[in-house]
Formats: sequence, C-alpha cells, structure tokens
Amino acid sequence: MGLVKVAVGDGVLTFMWVFCASCLSAGTSIIAKAIGVQGIAKLLITISLVFILLFIFGIIGTALGGASFNPTGTAAFYAVGHGGDTLISAAVRFPAQAVGGVGGALAIVRCMPLEYKHMLGGPYLKVDIHTGAIVEGMLTFMSSILVLYIILRGPKSWLLKNWLLSASIVILAAFGRSYTGPSLNPANAFGWAYVNNHYNTRKHFIVYWVSPFIGAISAGWIFRYIFPPPSKQKVA
Repeated sequence: MGLVKVAVGDGVLTFMWVFCASCLSAGTSIIAKAIGVQGIAKLLITISLVFILLFIFGIIGTALGGASFNPTGTAAFYAVGHGGDTLISAAVRFPAQAVGGVGGALAIVRCMPLEYKHMLGGPYLKVDIHTGAIVEGMLTFMSSILVLYIILRGPKSWLLKNWLLSASIVILAAFGRSYTGPSLNPANAFGWAYVNNHYNTRKHFIVYWVSPFIGAISAGWIFRYIFPPPSKQKVA
C-alpha cells in the first residue's frame, strides 16, 4: 500500500511539474517584456522561476511522502545507494510519472492562453537519432552528477541548494536546446510526445528514455566510486 501511495504521489507531482514547467518560456517572456530586459537577464529570470518551482515542489514532494517528478533522478539516487527504492518500486513509479507527464502536458495545452500557445510543444529531436542520444545522455549524466553533489555533498542551506540546482538545470537546458530540446526528464518528454503523437517511435524511446537512464545510472555509479558511503565499521 505504501508503494501505491508513493506512485500516486509521483503521478500527481509530475502532473504539476510538467504543467508548471511548460509555462517557464511564457513566464520568462512576460516578465522580460514587463521590465524591459534581454539577453543574459532573461536567463536569470528563468533561473529565478525554476528556483521558485523547485522550492515549492520540494515542499509538496515531502508532503506527498517523498514523491519525485523525474525518473532519472530516482534512477541516479538508486544507483548511488541513497533512498529506499528497489527495482520493483522503480517499475511502479516510472509508469506513474509517465502518466502524470501526459496529464500535465494535456492540461497545459488546454489552459494556456492562445497568444502563448506557440511557446508550448516540449522537447523534440532536432538532429539525427545518434547525435540526439549522445547529447541527451551526456546532459542527463552531467545534470545527475550535479544534482547528486549539490544535494548529498553541497551546502547545508536549502535555499542555496535550490539556487545551484536551478542554475545548473537552466544552463544545461540552454546547451541542449539546439539538439534535443532538451528534456532531462523522460516523463516530461513522454507527456509532450504523447500530445504530439510520436511517443511510440524508436527515436523517442532511445533518445528520451534509454540514453537518459544510461546517463543517470552511470552518474550514480561514478559518484559512488568518487564518494563511497562510509563503511559499516566506521558507522559503528
């Protein structure tokens, strides 16, 4: 029953994340236009908006019993040996996150005002499948390493942690924009692929599921090698 509760929490949180994160482009544009800024200042606006989302979603995720909105995050922490997930719990949580991603994408398409709908669409492949798979895998690897370090080894302040996470996510997303979108989140990618009716293609599966999981799990293994957990003898 506990696993079902966590999976439901994952689905709800992913629904909310995809819905809110899909508004980042429109929100950045509105704020930048209102205060009259361009260039790097717009990037700072996006980082600030992501910071607010991560702060709020951290509270909601805790309230939902440790819910997560990103399957690769769950995989990375599993690989590093942090948390209570197993292969069985992952097999239940990932589909719940994917369903939540579909719901969030469908909902924001219906709710977004017409003048900003052109800013929706989610990540999509802009290069060949091999290049896309490499880029998405490497970006997920780097984001997972950063997330693991910031959360497990980073500053004690949650505000500073959230700011570092926000900056790293936005910067990596900017690097991958011309290649895969990017997604950095298979549930988000699946939600938009479902809306655009290309969720069951080979390229979607390889680029937005297989490569990110390889990147996330590799990041977890390497992080655990560099920062091994304390031995049982030391703990005692």
